[in-house]
Amino acid sequence: MSIKDKLPAGAVLGFGTAPMGNMFRNIPEDEAAATLAAAWDAGTRLFDTAPFYGAGLAEIRLGRELAKHQRDDYVLSTKVGRIVLDEVETGARDFGEKGGLFQFGRPNKIVYDYSADGTLRSIEDSLKRLGTDRLDFVWIHDIAQDFYGDGWLAQFESARTGAMVALSRLRDEGVIKGWGLGVNRVEPIELTLALADVQPDGMLLAGRYTLLDHATALQRLMPAAQAQGVDIIIGGPYSSGILAGGSHFEYAAASPEIVARVERIKALAARHDVPIKAAALQFSLAHPASAAVIPGASKPDRIAEDHAALRAHIPAAFWNELRAEGLVAANAPLPIDR
Repeated sequence: MSIKDKLPAGAVLGFGTAPMGNMFRNIPEDEAAATLAAAWDAGTRLFDTAPFYGAGLAEIRLGRELAKHQRDDYVLSTKVGRIVLDEVETGARDFGEKGGLFQFGRPNKIVYDYSADGTLRSIEDSLKRLGTDRLDFVWIHDIAQDFYGDGWLAQFESARTGAMVALSRLRDEGVIKGWGLGVNRVEPIELTLALADVQPDGMLLAGRYTLLDHATALQRLMPAAQAQGVDIIIGGPYSSGILAGGSHFEYAAASPEIVARVERIKALAARHDVPIKAAALQFSLAHPASAAVIPGASKPDRIAEDHAALRAHIPAAFWNELRAEGLVAANAPLPIDR
C-alpha cells in the first residue's frame, strides 16, 4: 500500500512545522498557536515535524494544538537521526547549511544518532514532546546531508543497519504506518531505493522538486520512485520562502540569479493573474510520484493563502508559457498534462 493510500482523502496539502521551531525568527507563543489553529481550521490534517526544529520546540507547540483533537482525525509524522539532549549547547552548532536556522529555538544540545537504539529513543522522546501515543510516519532526517564530504558514507551505513532496520520492524509490527527518508538531497534517496534489503514506504523530499529546482529529481529520482511505487511527499515547495514573497533560498539569502529567475516567474504569473504560491504548489503536485505537499508557515494568514493557492484555477496558457520560456523543464509534468 502506497503513502497515497495511507493519507486521509484529499489530504494533499499538509503543514510543515519547521517555522514553529523559530526558524529564522523568534515567533511568539500566541502567534505560533494561532498559526497551528488556523491550519486545523482550514482543513489541514497532515502534519510533519522533527526534533531538529528548534530542538524540540516545534514538536511541543504542535502537540499542544493537536491535543485538542481526536488522534484518529489527523496524520502525524516526525523524524529520527538527531536526539535532543537535556543539556544546554554552549558552542556553535555544526549542522552545515542548516547551522543557523534555529538560533531562536531552544538551547538544548542536539546530537546525531542513526542507530537502532537511537531511533527508538528519538521516537520515545518525540512522543513525549508531542503528547501522543503514536506516530503515523517516521522519516530518517538529513542522512548523508554532506554527500560530497568525508563522513556521509559512515552516516548512511549507520542508518542502513540501524534506523532502517528499526523502522522496518515497527512498520511490520503495525506500530507505524510507514517510513522513509526526510532529506533535501536526491542522492540519499537514490541510494536507499537501490538497497535490496530494505523497503521504504515513501520519501519526504524538501526543496528538490520546486519551480526553482527540479531538474535532477525529475530526471533521476522521480521516475525511479514511481517505478518502485514509493510516493514522494514534497517539502519546501516555496524554496525556503523566495517563492512566497520571502528573501531566502536554500536556507540563506537568495542570490541575484535566483532573484532574477523568481522575478521572471512572478511577471509571467502577473500577466495571467496567477498567484505565484498557486503555481508553486500545483507544480510540485503535478508529478505522478507526488503524494502531498507540505509548505510551512509562521503566520495564520499564510495558511489561508496556501489553501486558496491549492484551489486556484491556473489557465493552461500560463503553464504553456512557463514551459515555452524555459522556466520549467520541458519534460516536467504540469497540471495541464493530466
